[in-house]
Amino acid sequence: MSGRWRAFRHEAGQEAGPHSAVYVLLFALCLLLGHWSATTFQAVIAWPANGVMLAAFLQLPRRRAALVLALCFGLNLISAAVRGDVAPFVWMNPLLNLVQVLTAGVLARRLCGAALDMRRPRRVVLFVLGAAAPAVALTSTIGVVVALTVRDYSLVRAVFAWRHLFAMELLGLVIVTPSLLLLARAHRFRQASQSPVEIAAVLGLVTVTALWIFTQSAPFLFLMFPPLMLAAFRLSPPWMAVALILTTAISGLLTLTGHGPISASSVPYVNELAGLSQRMRQMPLYYGFLLVAAMTALPISAMIAERRSFIARLARRTATALEQRRRAEAADAVKSRFLALMSHEMRTPLNGVSGYADLLSRRGDLSPEAKVQVAAIRSSGESMLTLIDDVLDLSRGDEPLCQEPFDLVALIHDAVALEADAARAKGVGFHVELDLQPGGRVVGDGRRLRGALRHLASNAVKFTDQGEVRVRATHVGDTLKVEVSDTGCGVAEAFVPRLFEPFAQSDDSLRRRHGGAGVGLPAAKRHARRLGGDVVLGSTSSAGSVFILTARLEPLEPTVADVPADPSVLRALIVDDHAVNRQMLRLMIEAAGCAAVEATDGLEALEKVQAETFDLVLMDVRMPRLDGLEATRRIRALTSTASETPILAVTADAMPEDAARCLAAGMDAHLAKPVTYERLYAAIDQTFRAAADREQVHAA
Repeated sequence: MSGRWRAFRHEAGQEAGPHSAVYVLLFALCLLLGHWSATTFQAVIAWPANGVMLAAFLQLPRRRAALVLALCFGLNLISAAVRGDVAPFVWMNPLLNLVQVLTAGVLARRLCGAALDMRRPRRVVLFVLGAAAPAVALTSTIGVVVALTVRDYSLVRAVFAWRHLFAMELLGLVIVTPSLLLLARAHRFRQASQSPVEIAAVLGLVTVTALWIFTQSAPFLFLMFPPLMLAAFRLSPPWMAVALILTTAISGLLTLTGHGPISASSVPYVNELAGLSQRMRQMPLYYGFLLVAAMTALPISAMIAERRSFIARLARRTATALEQRRRAEAADAVKSRFLALMSHEMRTPLNGVSGYADLLSRRGDLSPEAKVQVAAIRSSGESMLTLIDDVLDLSRGDEPLCQEPFDLVALIHDAVALEADAARAKGVGFHVELDLQPGGRVVGDGRRLRGALRHLASNAVKFTDQGEVRVRATHVGDTLKVEVSDTGCGVAEAFVPRLFEPFAQSDDSLRRRHGGAGVGLPAAKRHARRLGGDVVLGSTSSAGSVFILTARLEPLEPTVADVPADPSVLRALIVDDHAVNRQMLRLMIEAAGCAAVEATDGLEALEKVQAETFDLVLMDVRMPRLDGLEATRRIRALTSTASETPILAVTADAMPEDAARCLAAGMDAHLAKPVTYERLYAAIDQTFRAAADREQVHAA
């Protein structure tokens, strides 16, 4: 046989349980016990020998199981001959016992699986009802039918004999076989919380209760169930099997000697059974008690063991999940730190490249060739910055929103400013049409909105070689809708389903015309969804495409503080430990007719703020002696009017958490390097607005 109909245990199965000789010895002891009971009391209360043989058949590999079955069959023949059984029972009883074991074993394999793990209540019930009971019913029926033909039995006597034989042998299988299987796998039930003292106490309670109940004739048989239930709930299934065997041994022996509630119970008189002893006619009551006890205690014990196993497994999996979560969080923290460090280290030199290229592009004394070269440097720097921002956007994931007020008009113009320049450099028209609410101030995550708009505008300009790119924005209620249309080549129909997949490109061949990493549109879509909207492809054809962005932005009422600042009257303090950065910022500030003072670190900035009056502080973050965050905190802690000085963070720390740390330290706005004229003046305007809002809050 193969599969679930396999008769014997697989040879490759894990060894467990006692040696083969132990099963043979137990079988011999059971035969001696039965012979002694029949000789002494003229009755056999249970037949555990078949239970031992069935356990060996189920537990041992094929060769050893066959050997044990053969030896047990031989011992059974010898026992029948010694007892003086008449023909044909001297050989038929051993044969029926073997048939019973084989039938029950095959059915158990079929219904309970090859492992025969009695920890599960369902398997215990299936073993009793689906394997043991049919096998015992089969052999009991054959034995009684043969007895009817050999002996002069009446129908009533035959029914009684069948009931007695069925209950006696079923009891042996139900109690002995599961108990031996559970004991053979006792290593699976080791519980750290179960102490030897508790095991001894519960087994002692079961023993004392059984002795007390079955040494008197009072009808207290029901009192045996509480200690058995306690054992079922507190002990593992192997120890529950021990408790059940103790109960069976004590109750059976005392019942055979004429003690206990069973011996005192009355049974109806039946004329056909007059030749049987009172004890034999009382046995069905005792069998009912033991069967109910076994069918109650063993499944409950198995169920509790399964529950403990589930709890232990859940605890292990929870611990594993927590450890994996800890590792994931640690890895995410390392990744975030790496991204922040790489962003900072790349932006620092890029700030000098882009900033000075921006300064040079505004000089009027350059030759046409030099202007072209400066424009190329500036364009390359902006492309490098765009690539850095795109990769960071894709790597950051869905971090929490940073809700803050901002000027929607200024943000849209700032987001598309570089792309507008790139479009005009290609000879492509770039138009921005805004239909916004009065004031234009809203509350939302400006960084995400700026990133989404930049990605859409960049995508439109990249794929448009002639014609125009048009950005239309409307803000009705709390819903912003931006349409970015172009007259480019459109999106290939086959590529539309993959349009918003990261790193997807419609043309990734060596001859492709358009560059890019394929992260712009996916990043724009993710930003828009985090803002409560989406980015969709409105239409596309060979005449161009239309992308539609929606977002939820709460409008703000215009205030006095919404008047743009005039940079021409500023006296600014530039704080940076890099001389190149200080000089570049000084040139940009002085180009607007403002005065600029320099400080090399936070400590020097703190001293100058206390000694002089400034309208604005441009504060770097990473500096020796005293960093920009701590310097800002100390400035805000001053008791003079200098504590209210507007402070703009100008730093290569461009991650969202970096901006949040700057604002939490007391800065009014955050500007990520590299810096250009447009970005600097827009950030200064935002700084003065935020400072005015802060002063209004303090005044209130």
